[in-house]
Amino acid sequence: MQILCLGINYWPETTGIGVFATGRCEYLAARGHEVTAYTGFPYYPQWRVAEGYRRRLGLKECHNGVNIVRSWLYVPGKVTSVRRVLHEASFIASSLIAACATTRPDLILATMPPLGLGIAARFLSRLLKVPYALLVEDLQPDAAIDLGMLKPGRMANALFHLELLAYRRASVIATLTNGMARRIIAKGISSSKVKLVPHWIDESLLNLPVDTPAKPPWVEFAAQGKFLAVHAGNMGVKQGLDVVLEAAALSSQRDDIAYLLVGDGAEAERLKAKASAQRLSNLRFFPLQPHAAFENLLSLTGVGLVTQQGCVSDIVFPSKMETLLAAGCPVIASVNRSSEVAETVKQARAGIVVGPENAAELATAVESISRDPERRSRMRYSAREYARQRWNREANLCLLENALVGPTDWNRSGAGIVNEGTV
Repeated sequence: MQILCLGINYWPETTGIGVFATGRCEYLAARGHEVTAYTGFPYYPQWRVAEGYRRRLGLKECHNGVNIVRSWLYVPGKVTSVRRVLHEASFIASSLIAACATTRPDLILATMPPLGLGIAARFLSRLLKVPYALLVEDLQPDAAIDLGMLKPGRMANALFHLELLAYRRASVIATLTNGMARRIIAKGISSSKVKLVPHWIDESLLNLPVDTPAKPPWVEFAAQGKFLAVHAGNMGVKQGLDVVLEAAALSSQRDDIAYLLVGDGAEAERLKAKASAQRLSNLRFFPLQPHAAFENLLSLTGVGLVTQQGCVSDIVFPSKMETLLAAGCPVIASVNRSSEVAETVKQARAGIVVGPENAAELATAVESISRDPERRSRMRYSAREYARQRWNREANLCLLENALVGPTDWNRSGAGIVNEGTV
């Protein structure tokens, strides 16, 4: 089968959606499908186009059996709502122009967000007379309203309408969690074409030793025997990371605990300035780390911190959850108690759930777990067993292939829409 994949993030990005978009394409290519990925130039999470890709309008590459067609996109130096819209729109337009010139595939597979890629997939489907499938990683309009970035009204209604236009003609809609699947079905989409296809873990993390000798920049803390409470990953609006700074302030008298914020994102500079103004000596920021250094950090992490704003419920499931549990890191989740994250922590018996944006509860939980090595040991074991069973790479990618290929004959002579739901 010839598969045309649309997605804004791809290799060599090492975090976020790009990792999983790359993994899916490479798995399908290894299974004998001819895969072409139409994507942008790597920029995430630093929001800077990577060296070697700058000042280009387009580029063709081949990596691990996948043909890659890159097209220009606007990457703002400072991310705002308006600039993010322009960022996504620039890629949707440039990638659509590039994809229109392609030879006719058997299937179009689009990763959302951006929301507009669903509309682009629908347009290409009609133009090329082939079906399309969607991989929904985030429900953008729902999340924007939950976070207060978008108010209910005409604009929100327009975005929901565009979302439904993308969903209603898709042959298959794959998404990550039961909560997201329920939201999609509740919008009026037939449950028969909504498929649960979770992410997967890097299985090398299952064998990662704990308490290894420290080498990278956090050696200062590890060498002093400090308990490390670590947030690693994107520093954006959804994460609500102010709660970590406030918890660090509340724990300032505990000289045996250090808070680390590792990664990058739209909120990083503001958080650094706030921490500096508060003179938080027990908190440090570190940039995105190379793979080996990141594994070293995971092996030394006393507890992983997963934070979300209180308005976030069942539509966000950060990939750091899979990484932390696979690495055997206990988790403190400062999240909505009805969220998928909270439910996962409870099911895995791998940590503590505290109230969202509640610094006092977060600080208390960190201090409590730091004093109880036996409890941490039990959580480590439970975390890895849960990750091993739920996020197996081969099994979950096989689910994707079966969702795309198994129930449907993607014959060009019958190209069109299969399993069409009604809205």
